[in-house]
Amino acid sequence: MPLARLLRSSALRPRLVGTGRSPRHLGGDRPAPEDAAALRAIVSGLYGGRSLRIRAVDAGSTNAEELELTALGNAYYDIERLGLSFVASPRHADVLMVTGPVVRNLAGALRATYDAAPSPCIVVAVGDGACTGSIWKGSYAVVGAVDEVIPVHIRIPGDPPSPDDIIRGLAAGLRGAR
Repeated sequence: MPLARLLRSSALRPRLVGTGRSPRHLGGDRPAPEDAAALRAIVSGLYGGRSLRIRAVDAGSTNAEELELTALGNAYYDIERLGLSFVASPRHADVLMVTGPVVRNLAGALRATYDAAPSPCIVVAVGDGACTGSIWKGSYAVVGAVDEVIPVHIRIPGDPPSPDDIIRGLAAGLRGAR
């Protein structure tokens, strides 16, 4: 008897899947076409028209920024169409995207990663922790913001910044690098 009641109630319940709401209504938004076009034009003008390669470096973040960087590669944002791609080695990277405040245990690794990247390498601090040290600034375990260990060229604040903010920040920062 309880099984029959469960089946009846689940069959009569409204469906939650396919509500017709786009991701824009869920808090995110696809980058504006002018931002995407600007970034594509800037990237094609740098490094002889080849794609710009990004190495993500976690210097002690809460992993929120990494989730947003991962979202850049999904089918919705698709940064590959803009001429950007993630690589596994800093030796192949043109851009280092550093997330989180630099913790003491990772300061040497961050410096070694920066030294391994070919010159010139653009360093992007992603998130409030990487830009300023945020709430962890002054902690015994934290060195501080990324610019206290390696030079930073572009800062993208936010806790965490959305993929759209990251694309806009890259476009604005790379515009000055041309």
